[in-house]
Amino acid sequence: MDERKGGRQMADRAGMETLLAELLQPDAFKDYGPNGLQVEGRREVRCIVSGVTASLAFIDAAIEAGADTLLVHHGLFWRGHDGRLTGWLRQRVARLMAADINLFAYHLPLDAHAEFGNNAQWGARLSLVADARFGDQRLGFIGPAADTALAALAGRVEQALSRAPVVVPGDGRPLRRVAWCSGGAQGYFEAAIEAGADAFLTGEISEPQAHLARETGVAFLACGHHASERYGAPALAAHVAGRLGVSHHFIDLPNPA
Repeated sequence: MDERKGGRQMADRAGMETLLAELLQPDAFKDYGPNGLQVEGRREVRCIVSGVTASLAFIDAAIEAGADTLLVHHGLFWRGHDGRLTGWLRQRVARLMAADINLFAYHLPLDAHAEFGNNAQWGARLSLVADARFGDQRLGFIGPAADTALAALAGRVEQALSRAPVVVPGDGRPLRRVAWCSGGAQGYFEAAIEAGADAFLTGEISEPQAHLARETGVAFLACGHHASERYGAPALAAHVAGRLGVSHHFIDLPNPA
């Protein structure tokens, strides 16, 4: 539902929720927390602010920007939380409720979306186009390499993300196939190797991946969890805002992780 009030375009929260569910199909995923509307605010939506994580700093910045609705990748509630609103979680929820702001969060569904997802958007910035999927819930993307040399790929990552990746070289082979999965997907490395990758890009690296890269010859690039997931939420929010006829702003807060 769209209408005009005070000269500003306005949409209905329920309509936005329905549109997001149609686009992302969240019920198709086994996730680490709830996807969709996590905190209910006002019914009317006029200004969507997107970001990576619903941190207190992000919430405050969004309030300052005039947001009534937030759309993020990392929400507030995760598997293992005991449900008590104390400490940092109480502060974030209290700030949202005091300002009557809606919070929408989509985790794996936003990673996986073929157009607006983190992997699709990140890949586009690296000139990578997937022609296949791999791994649990088919979250990993793989496609032809844009660069045959590992140094060129690392340089492309640094230019796109404004940070140098941690690179564990493989055996120096020419790159024909590159696999990627944004965020904390270092556990997908073996699946990427099995899928035929010559190099794998993700956000983080753990101790085992260095050994696997050396022993299998497949290069591993850790590009930053936050840095690799900066693109899905604003792409999705911009699309939704355009469909609903409301405004959208992206706020990116620096994060070294």
